[in-house]
Amino acid sequence: MRAAVYDQYGAPDVLRIDDVPRPVPAADEVLVEVHAATVNRTDTGYRSGTPWIARAFSGWRGPKHRVTGGEFAGVVVETGADVAEFAVGDRVFGVNIATFGAHAEYMTTKASGAIAAIPDGISFAEAAAVPDGVVLANNYVTKSALAPGRSICVYGASGSIGTAAVQLAKESGAHVTAVCTAETLDLLRRLGADDVIDHRAVDFTTLGRQWDVIIDSVGKRSFRQCRRSLTPGGVYFHTELGFLWTNPIVGLITGRTPGRRAPFAVPFYRKPDIELVAGLMAAGRFQAVIDRTYPLEQIVEAHRFVETATKVGNVVITIRE
Repeated sequence: MRAAVYDQYGAPDVLRIDDVPRPVPAADEVLVEVHAATVNRTDTGYRSGTPWIARAFSGWRGPKHRVTGGEFAGVVVETGADVAEFAVGDRVFGVNIATFGAHAEYMTTKASGAIAAIPDGISFAEAAAVPDGVVLANNYVTKSALAPGRSICVYGASGSIGTAAVQLAKESGAHVTAVCTAETLDLLRRLGADDVIDHRAVDFTTLGRQWDVIIDSVGKRSFRQCRRSLTPGGVYFHTELGFLWTNPIVGLITGRTPGRRAPFAVPFYRKPDIELVAGLMAAGRFQAVIDRTYPLEQIVEAHRFVETATKVGNVVITIRE
């Protein structure tokens, strides 16, 4: 089968399309015929081997998993002996950062993992574009205890995590402020943001406003910079480890003290998050945002574009039409 593979860390050019054996599902796995996948920041980070500490997960000397790709959408074509919740022919979507493998014609993933049925009327591309952002965004939104009357500011709101955070926060009834580029202000309004701020025109931390929660979904700001923009007892979440693991350290220091805090919320890739977004999409209350689409053969170009840090929503890879 065709697959995007790499054997060493480096620039996008280390990727190539190769023929590899079709995987065989274990007893607790399903084999998925992949129709669509994505390229996101996790993919580019694992490919480049940066930050260096991330190699504790991806492999110290070289990649542990040759086939790239975490997010996927496709059709179940085989089930393991112990799998009961999925059947051959089911349309499914999800994310697998344990073994990756989505940039291929077929992949295996645990049936108990972050995978769910695709709602009727949702395309493979739309389904593939949401799982990773939803898992990460919901991790922060859930821990924010949002409710009507509370407020949240999402910085970097036009990315895959940011667009998910805005929509999930709005579901809670909170007042949502989206900080993004001028080109995406209208998009964020359509996704439910009550207020929008063009980050190039104004620094939101200088406005004198305060929010109960601030989520930096692109890892560009710090707790020190945002602290005064939090209400007393407000919480700041970040999506990056920071230089020399600064953010987890700050989380340990502030997480158990009164006042404004910056806890480090470790994400877990779980089925309930995928089922949550499946239900919201089925009800028309969650929208996938796709910047552009590349065929699998242009995987290098897709990685190069994602590394420009200008994508809106997600970048989709089509494996099958």
